[in-house]
Formats: sequence, structure tokens, C-alpha cells
Amino acid sequence: MRVAWVLAFISVFVWSAVDPKDYLIWALEVSPAVIAFLVLWATYDNFRLTTLAYFLVLLHSVVLMIGGHYTYAEVPLFTSLWEMMGSERNNYDKIGHFAQGFVPAIVAREVLIRLSVINGRKWLNFFVVTFCLAVSAFYELIEWGVALLADEAADSFLGAQGYVWDTQSDMSLALAGAILALIFLGNLHDKQLAALRAKTLPGSGVDTDPQAAGPSQRS
Repeated sequence: MRVAWVLAFISVFVWSAVDPKDYLIWALEVSPAVIAFLVLWATYDNFRLTTLAYFLVLLHSVVLMIGGHYTYAEVPLFTSLWEMMGSERNNYDKIGHFAQGFVPAIVAREVLIRLSVINGRKWLNFFVVTFCLAVSAFYELIEWGVALLADEAADSFLGAQGYVWDTQSDMSLALAGAILALIFLGNLHDKQLAALRAKTLPGSGVDTDPQAAGPSQRS
């Protein structure tokens, strides 16, 4: 799986890097994906994640690299789609902000469970959601900083397209993404965590660590 994951990432990365609309915007948009790649590569042997987590990170990286290539306001498919619906706004950036909550929710959940940081499903879910909101807010601050430092690149990087409530809608989508990830992927994630834990206990065939299968029901 590692080879397929790396090949998929590099293939999209190379495509994204070839003649993007603006190299500065491309670098800004793609840098989180590159950082994620380096972190996952460095931790693969010592802290291997579940298949679900790796797949979601790859999916989010692809979203970022497509946005970096075209800029979020000019992704062709979404321009055509929204023109057909009578809208002048390209909403591809909203996909990115939804993923900004959906994907970190599972990664944060996995780290918190495996390191036994939090006991109790309710508290776990609360901290995962607040973490994702913090990530979203921090990214909005980065966008603000770029807008102040690079006037020419600000509009393309922000992707607001004149929408006055863009920041608030971005954060609300990240919040929705985090909540939906916990609701719809929580059980699948628990099963993969249990399977991952079983692999670290050769010959046992049984998961003896409840934290590996998911947090306790105690709040």
C-alpha cells in the first residue's frame, strides 16, 4: 500500500506542478500536502496509521494540489458546474474547507486514541471537533497574513470571490466535515484500529488493548 500511496501522491504532485496558473499560489496551496507527506513518511515505521487515515490524507492532498494548479476560484469542472446552476461563484474552495475538517478529524482521533490521551467517547469527540475548528481558524489567519503581505496573490489564495462571509462559511464547513467524519467513519475507524493493534501482537489474534479499538463509552 505504501508504494501505491506514494506513487499516487507524486503523480498528482508532478501534474500540479507543471505550468500552474501562478507558482506562488501553487506553492502556498500545495505546501500543507507536502508537509503531510514528509510527516507520514518519517513516522511510517514507528507510528503507522490505519488505511482509512492514509486514504483520507491522500484524498485531501489531491484536493489541495488540484486547487493549487488552477487556483480554487478557477477549477474548470466546478466553474462549468456552477455556471449550469446559474451561479457566478466557483465553490471548489468549499470542498477544500470541508476536507479541512473531515480529514483531520480522523487523524486526530487516531492519535488521541492510540496515545491514550483521552478516555471516553464524548470527550474524544469534543476535542477532535475543537481541534479541527482550531486548524480551520489557524488557516484563516494564514490566509489573512498572505493577503496583507502579497496584494497581487491575495485574491487567488483567499478564493473569496467577493463573498463577504467567506471566512465564516469556510469554518462552518470544516466544523460540519469534522462532525460528519466522526458520525459516519467512527465505527469503521474503530475496526481498523483494532486490526492494527492485533498486528502488533504476533500470535495473539486478539486485541487486548481497548484503546486500540476505540475509546470507552465512559464520558
